[in-house]
Amino acid sequence: MLQIVTPTSLSSLSNPIANTMEHLSLLDNHIPGNTTLITAVELERFVNLRSLALDFCDFTAEMARVLADSNHVPLHRLSLLVHSVSIMHKSLDNMPKDENWQALTRNSTNLRVYIMAFDVKSDDMLRILKPSIPLERIHFDSYVTCVSGAVVDLISRQYDKFLTHFILMNDVIDMSAFPDLSDNRNEDPLVLLAWRCTRLSLLAVHGYTVWAHNLIAIARLRGSDLKVLEVTEESIEFDQGELADQDVDPVHNFIEQVSLGLGRPWHAVMDIELLSVFTEPTRHFYREMQSFSEGI
Repeated sequence: MLQIVTPTSLSSLSNPIANTMEHLSLLDNHIPGNTTLITAVELERFVNLRSLALDFCDFTAEMARVLADSNHVPLHRLSLLVHSVSIMHKSLDNMPKDENWQALTRNSTNLRVYIMAFDVKSDDMLRILKPSIPLERIHFDSYVTCVSGAVVDLISRQYDKFLTHFILMNDVIDMSAFPDLSDNRNEDPLVLLAWRCTRLSLLAVHGYTVWAHNLIAIARLRGSDLKVLEVTEESIEFDQGELADQDVDPVHNFIEQVSLGLGRPWHAVMDIELLSVFTEPTRHFYREMQSFSEGI
């Protein structure tokens, strides 16, 4: 209930209702201020919760401890929205530590986490991404702050057994200068992600430079298991060597190689509005959160 829920909404629910509720989604729309829509004490009444969606700054170490208690049924899905505005007005100081995540996953062995990060600085993401988070889906969206190669590298190392969805969106105005994650690196972080994360089934990129030969490598590494590979045409760059070969049309050859790697016809996304993730970020979070929690 957007813009309707207040900090007193949950406390007005009777115990029988709180005790039987299985899905709870509470986002504050990032209205400036440090009010929180739910406290750890309030969460104690929701003993049958299987799916929870919160602003990341509201998900504290104390909440993780409450959900890890044996009085609660195992939590299956946790969707967290990390927003730069929320971090500015609230804080990351109370977020769960790695031992809190470990305790939570001991009680909830099937727990999977979906994170959407909007304009979050890389330093903050490196603090947020604890090793014991069972991270299955992550979506970066930005207008100002780009993701660093170090963050992508950390994700591919820590969540190789869980990660299925990786979305990288950068809604820049200047189309001539997309950030290049592979700058000054021996290996491209997205290629390493495809190599390490063997369960990866969806990869979508817009507004970051993706080199044609790296995209071919990603397609070959994951093959037909990569069910969705969406990269906008303007994000793809070719080496000068590839363009200099007079005998081969580099674009045609590139599309052919990616298609062969995936085992199906493939084309770059010609219009950003055709991207499956092209919606207003909060709306996309709601849609993804619902599909993520479906059937739980």
